Amino acid sequence: MQSDKKVAIRKRTLIEKANRTMFIWVACASVVVGVSIVAIIFLAQMLLFNERVLAEKNNTISVLKSNNANISELEAQVRVLDTDQALIDSKANTDDQAIQVILDALPSEANSLAFGSSLQTKILNVPGLAIDKMQLDPVQGIESFDASSSDVNISTSSSSGQGEITFRVSVIGDEKALKQALVNIEKSIRTIDITMLKIESQGTSMVMTIQGRGYYEPARTVELKDKVVK
Repeated sequence: MQSDKKVAIRKRTLIEKANRTMFIWVACASVVVGVSIVAIIFLAQMLLFNERVLAEKNNTISVLKSNNANISELEAQVRVLDTDQALIDSKANTDDQAIQVILDALPSEANSLAFGSSLQTKILNVPGLAIDKMQLDPVQGIESFDASSSDVNISTSSSSGQGEITFRVSVIGDEKALKQALVNIEKSIRTIDITMLKIESQGTSMVMTIQGRGYYEPARTVELKDKVVK
């Protein structure tokens, strides 16, 4: 009976040892599985991130290739414009390129004062024509007129206008002078839209009131920027 008791104790010891060994193996396997899952998730996130980075790089390369492909066509168009006789005849300075006329026709700044000066000294400077009234509206968010002077003060705020300079002007003259003024507006290199035109008789002369708008296009800067991909 004592031998049976020893055998039972030995079996119990072996069973406990086997249980401890099994527990250790299960614990180790759980650790390995957990580490593997974390590693797989990390690798998947890195893979997705790399895919997003490659997609952005490919998009940048595509834009650069497209821009490079358009350079030759753009240069050819500029060379054609340099031979345009109408542009050559409209140059302000003989040393300017013909394309400068186009740039002058659509200034990059909302300089209402310069626009008004052009109306007064060039477009409406017609023999037999006198300017009675002229009003220029400052571009909202960019210009403000000083009530005590005729200067235009340029503020540092961002542009909130729509690329338009609105004006109203009244001129007095005979029929021939008024007609020439309208011809000058039509032939001006500056794009001028007349939104209201009224002609009234005033004794031996005629009064023409014009309401219209000129245009400008803010300059644009092309530059490369860094983009953070998340």
